[in-house]
Amino acid sequence: MAAILPRTALLLRTPRGAGRLARFLGAGVPAASSSDAETAAEFMPWRNGGGVLHRAASVDPSAVVEAGAVVHSGAVIGKEVVVGSGTVVGPSVSVGQSTRIGYNVVLSNCSVGEFCTIHNGACIGQDGFGFFVDQDGQVKKKPQELYARIGDNVEIGANTCIDRGSWRDTMIGDDTKIDNLVQIGHNVVIGKCCMICGQVGIAGSATCVYLHLMDEVFIPFSCVI
Repeated sequence: MAAILPRTALLLRTPRGAGRLARFLGAGVPAASSSDAETAAEFMPWRNGGGVLHRAASVDPSAVVEAGAVVHSGAVIGKEVVVGSGTVVGPSVSVGQSTRIGYNVVLSNCSVGEFCTIHNGACIGQDGFGFFVDQDGQVKKKPQELYARIGDNVEIGANTCIDRGSWRDTMIGDDTKIDNLVQIGHNVVIGKCCMICGQVGIAGSATCVYLHLMDEVFIPFSCVI
């Protein structure tokens, strides 16, 4: 019995049909502007891994930027760093030597030290949850303009979020280990050699508590601080 091809496959069997399909699929899609083209031209493929990086980024020749990863302007990637597929390293982010970054990680407004491990889906340096009600009863956003600073030999679990600071940098000390699904709010300071287990939440300005964890603290599973 002859195979029954879908209609689109039949269109593609002839050059004329393929052209009609291309015009149909492109209908209603605006052409790229010259500024879009200029922006795209500022990025180039990285020879070691297949990712792309901005021409103003600084990437050590030994670093691997996997296919689908993007390194933005002003970012600094150290020796023997691995940036996994789908990861975005934002403008002016720095990543220290031999750090391993998993898939679909987002780094913005932050620095990451040497010999760190950041697992899949983690987000570091995004805005914290800070709002206030003005005299007219309107909810307004508080500026979130500082950074998240990750020390050396830190491990950060999958889908963990660490917010940037608003009035001081969020700090994670050297040798601290953070499990999956942890939320660390803005302005939090965590000392050296701490262990934070899964589903822990450490609040920032959401509860008006600004927390400083000293060295060698252990926080068990599913705590809220």
